[in-house]
Amino acid sequence: MQWTLSNRLTMARVLLIPALIAAFYLPDNLGYWSASIIFAIASATDWLDGYLARRRDEVTPFGRFLDPVADKLIVATALVLLVADERCPALLAVIIIGREITIGALREWLAERASVIHVSILAKWKTALQMIAIIALLLHRDIAGISMHDVGIILLWLAAGLTLWSAYEYMRDSWAELMPPADSSASTPSAPSTDLPLDDNPPGRSAAD
Repeated sequence: MQWTLSNRLTMARVLLIPALIAAFYLPDNLGYWSASIIFAIASATDWLDGYLARRRDEVTPFGRFLDPVADKLIVATALVLLVADERCPALLAVIIIGREITIGALREWLAERASVIHVSILAKWKTALQMIAIIALLLHRDIAGISMHDVGIILLWLAAGLTLWSAYEYMRDSWAELMPPADSSASTPSAPSTDLPLDDNPPGRSAAD
């Protein structure tokens, strides 16, 4: 049975998605604060479940599958809600969600060829900025005279830029696998690679979680 504490936290993040949707449509300040707090809790569990999995030596196949799925689902849900409420440009949501779909498919394909994907600092910062930006956009209030909406938009543009750059690096480092020379296209899968540096995990998380 792989129902470890870290896996329970990951599942809790999935279960927070309907709570986030319900909170988003609460009236005025109650909705703003509730939605931002729920997303902040989900973001915290994203780091915590990976930390616990490594600390307690509880990395499982189920956790490796569910963790990135939970991350993408709650981020995509938040972005769709923000676009629908006109708090976020649709272009930013398309860039972020489209990149996740593309790189997710590429990672799955590389895994079939036994290629190893490592975490990079760039990917960590991209994810951290993305989470903070969404929290600010959900809050949508002024704090100490500072517009959280404006802060969120600026950070989300920065996150989108890092998203595109990390996707470029990922494709660049995978290009030899994607487009092998014609005389080797029918050859057997290549040996495990150790020079694919990108992953989508926030600071403190391992790709194996």
